[in-house]
Amino acid sequence: MASSDPWGKTDQMEDAVLDGMVTRLEARGKYGPFMKMLDEYLGAMEIDGKQEVLDMGCGTGIVARTIAARSGFSGKVLGIDLSPYLVKAAARLAGEENLSQRVAFEPGDTRSLELADGRFDAVVAHTLLSHLDDPFSVLKDIARVVKSGGVVGIFDGDYGSRSYAQEDLEKMKRDNEIVNSAVVASPYVMRLMPRYLRRAGLELTACFPYVLAEVGQADYWGSAIESNRSLLPEAGAMTKEQADIWADELLGSSQDGVFFGACNFYAYVATKP
Repeated sequence: MASSDPWGKTDQMEDAVLDGMVTRLEARGKYGPFMKMLDEYLGAMEIDGKQEVLDMGCGTGIVARTIAARSGFSGKVLGIDLSPYLVKAAARLAGEENLSQRVAFEPGDTRSLELADGRFDAVVAHTLLSHLDDPFSVLKDIARVVKSGGVVGIFDGDYGSRSYAQEDLEKMKRDNEIVNSAVVASPYVMRLMPRYLRRAGLELTACFPYVLAEVGQADYWGSAIESNRSLLPEAGAMTKEQADIWADELLGSSQDGVFFGACNFYAYVATKP
């Protein structure tokens, strides 16, 4: 059965919802710890020496723009996203940052890529696979379009580990389960990635584990909570009233200085023999 995950249906979302997604993607991408995670695995990919890079599920192009802006990078990045709206936002932001000569963005479905075999020196899938019902099939396509000797970078959350604290423990368990299943199609995919990489014909060369936890105030998780306030009703997981109660409680705990939110993240780097 198809997932209700709104992030996997961005071509069907209304502009008002997509505006919220743009805000969330940009806030997450520019958050200090996330920037360090991205820089670490891009360094392990030796991305600066790659001439043709594919950013799959590029969203607002935060990863493509980061690569293009690196002082040692002289290649070009192609970003592909399901949503024409997000592709337009990505192109606009790249133009504002004077990066249009190094990046290009196109609408396209990563689940059915129409790209030549072995075209790219490197492929990045940053927070993409968790939002797919069949992430392995897309990983196989990633292996197809990367050159022999090329490199693949996979970054995503282990969303089965994501948890927000609430006063009522039973409600906390229930709400966390609802949120993690409603806005993430494959919350456990990063636990399967070592197996998936091998089955796709890729060789794991590095893995970077992270824990992103906030205690007291929700500086990072606040924008996720606000985004999910609208996405949970969109996914049919909560009514608007229920989503507002959930979000208001968590943001209230941040205002009171007693917030807790945490999730594990992983970056995998692999090569194609």
